[in-house]
Amino acid sequence: MLEHGVPFRLNSRVRRLVAPNPGVMTGPGTNTYLLGDKEVAVLDPGPAIPAHIDAILDAAGDRIRWIVCTHTHPDHSPAWQAVAEATGAEVIGALPADDMFQDDTFRPGRELQHDDVLSTREFTLRAVHTPGHVSNHFCFFLEEEQMLFAGDHIMNGSTVVIIPPSGDMKAYIESLQLLLRYPLKFIAPGHGDIMEDSRAVVEWLVNHRLKREHKVIAGLQQLGRVPVDQLVRVVYDDVDTSLHKMAKLSLTAHLIKLQHENRALHHAADDSWEMFEI
Repeated sequence: MLEHGVPFRLNSRVRRLVAPNPGVMTGPGTNTYLLGDKEVAVLDPGPAIPAHIDAILDAAGDRIRWIVCTHTHPDHSPAWQAVAEATGAEVIGALPADDMFQDDTFRPGRELQHDDVLSTREFTLRAVHTPGHVSNHFCFFLEEEQMLFAGDHIMNGSTVVIIPPSGDMKAYIESLQLLLRYPLKFIAPGHGDIMEDSRAVVEWLVNHRLKREHKVIAGLQQLGRVPVDQLVRVVYDDVDTSLHKMAKLSLTAHLIKLQHENRALHHAADDSWEMFEI
C-alpha cells in the first residue's frame, strides 16, 4: 500500500514513506525508506516538501543518525538538508553528477565508494555503485533482509529513462548485470511497490534493453542515415507518441553505446545517425 505521509512497515528493519510528489516520472511519489528503529538511517529523503520532511521527522525524529542518498536527482535528495539540520545526522552519498537535472545543494559528509558498508546493531547496508541512470547512482543492499534499495536504477511499473551525457546505456546494462552477483530476494524501488522474484526482474530488464538495442540497429539498417526524431518512431513504435520526447533520451543513449562500440556513426552537422560501415 502506498499512502503519502504514513509510515508503512515492510519488515522488522524497514519502513517506507511516500513523498507527495506523484507524476508521470515519479509514479505514486518518491519512496523514502527508514532503516532501523533505535538508530535510524533515512534512505532517499526525497523532495524538500515541508509535509514530507515533517513526516520523516515525526516517524524517526532524534533517532535519525544517517541520511543516505542513491543519487541526487531533485525528487530523491533535496530534503537531506532540512533533515540533517533538524537531527545532526551524517549525510552519505555521492556528489552531484555534472548534468542539468541535479540537486546541486547536496553535500555529503561521507562520500560513497563501491562496497562501502554502513554497519549498525540492527542492520548492514552495502553500497553498490550502479551508474547508468546517472553517473553518481548507488543502490544499497540490506544484507539481513536480502533487499536491494534500487533508487532509480529499477522502477516498478516502468523502465528507467537514461539521459546522456551523465546517463550511460552501456554502464546501465553492466550495472544491472552486476546486481545478479548479489543474493537478492526483494527490490525496494525509488518509485512503486516492493518487487519480488528479484533475479527475474533484473534479467528481464537486461533482456528488454538488449531487445531495444536490436530495434535501434534494425531501424538504422532500414532507414539509413536518419535523425533521432524520425528513428524514435520506429524504435519506440510500441510506446505512446506522447512519451516519445522522453524516449528520445534513452534512444540517444543506445546510439552513443553503439557509437562507442564502433557500430554506429554520428553526424554532428545535422545530428543524424547511421550504421558504421567498415
